[in-house]
Amino acid sequence: MYSFILGAVIVLSIILIIAIMMQPSKQNSAASAFTGGADQLFGKQKARGFEAVMQRATAVMGAIWMILLFVLVLLSSTR
Repeated sequence: MYSFILGAVIVLSIILIIAIMMQPSKQNSAASAFTGGADQLFGKQKARGFEAVMQRATAVMGAIWMILLFVLVLLSSTR
């Protein structure tokens, strides 16, 4: 069981890295580096289409990844 979950965490880690790299950049100019993106923080820009799917998928995979890591900790403490 431990080995199966460890393998799932490794595979999910790689998929999570790919999903994060596929997300489109939100910074459009060098000026946004100085403002810290505050104009986008308070703006009413909602993610649509591919961007929304990628955000949702990344959040779900991140939550599953964290849950699997907690399960691994519990399993390793009982070994």
